[in-house]
Amino acid sequence: MRLAVVDVGNTSTAAGLWVDGRVTNVVHVDGPIEDAFEAVDGIIAGNVDAVAYVSVVPGKDAMWRAYAKRKGLDFRQVVWRKALGFIDIDYPKPDTIGADRIADAVGAVTRYGAGVIVMDFGTAFTAAVVTGDRTWRGGVIAPGFPLMRDYMFERTAKLPKMKLGRGNVPKIGRSTAEAMRFGALVGYRGMIREIAAELKRNFSEDFRLIATGGFAKWVLKDLDMPFTVDPTLTLYGAGLICSNE
Repeated sequence: MRLAVVDVGNTSTAAGLWVDGRVTNVVHVDGPIEDAFEAVDGIIAGNVDAVAYVSVVPGKDAMWRAYAKRKGLDFRQVVWRKALGFIDIDYPKPDTIGADRIADAVGAVTRYGAGVIVMDFGTAFTAAVVTGDRTWRGGVIAPGFPLMRDYMFERTAKLPKMKLGRGNVPKIGRSTAEAMRFGALVGYRGMIREIAAELKRNFSEDFRLIATGGFAKWVLKDLDMPFTVDPTLTLYGAGLICSNE
């Protein structure tokens, strides 16, 4: 099975080639949707069977469906029902679970086993909990770095728009930029520690910690917690789910 896997986020699109469980040719596009189409054109040039699609932006679904139709490809979209068989879902309104969180959970359980806490560091921060019996129990949602950065920039008169994804934690902020980076990274790491500790207490399990998303490596660098960072987890999970149709 060969799939073009597409992950449409709020601020960027990731895509790759999924072949029998391996994800390669990964690209990230921050520009308009036409740039994302062009990137996927390069991926499907090697011949694929379908487009495996995961999205948190419903307004773009019809455009991607039309793209697949133009290319003569089957369009397979990740929804929670398709995850059953990989994981069970114990959640009051499963239709409200983000498709990326479903893909992350399926990918993590398949690659690393259950139970896991999967943290996705994107525009929003999300965490998904799958217990040792392979059951989705719920999760956590908090502002991601882009939302924090943009809010501070838009709601203050003098704070600059902080650069994300690079730079180490200073001992103390000796400039506005350093002070913001210290607050963002140290504060965020504290949030991660507390979320992981609380979830472990609540479920009385020693979960494996898995991280993905564009800011995962930056946030978790030098953090004294046993995270496995998996940059292709969402694409991998989406491919698994959609290859099962």
